[in-house]
Amino acid sequence: MYEITRSLSFCYGHRLIDHAGKCAHLHGHNGQVEVTLASSQLDAQGMVVDFQVIRQRLGAWIDANLDHRMILQTGDPALTTLLSLGEPVYEVAFPPTAENLARHLLEKARELELPVQAVRFQETPSCHATYRLETDPA
Repeated sequence: MYEITRSLSFCYGHRLIDHAGKCAHLHGHNGQVEVTLASSQLDAQGMVVDFQVIRQRLGAWIDANLDHRMILQTGDPALTTLLSLGEPVYEVAFPPTAENLARHLLEKARELELPVQAVRFQETPSCHATYRLETDPA
């Protein structure tokens, strides 16, 4: 099995509305995403996927939807206020934790027809979460 990994970066803000600590408050991060693609065969160019294709598909989606936006869960009281002020918001149906964002980005990469196996989402230099597709041991 061949694997490649491309890193993508973006800035975002969020909060966890039911969190007992300081993450309950609006705050920001410099996020780093590592998307790992896999294939048992290489294409005619000798690649799993050209690294630039990952940037053009998933990177462009991140730039258009997540970069410099507040990522807020449906029902967050700040959502309607920020939207009424014309602030850029990306609404999700789940708490915007590193774990959930890793899974969301993996699902988005699959929708964009990338043979993704795992996404590692780094929220801070010392904190990251990974969501990986389960593989059939057979």
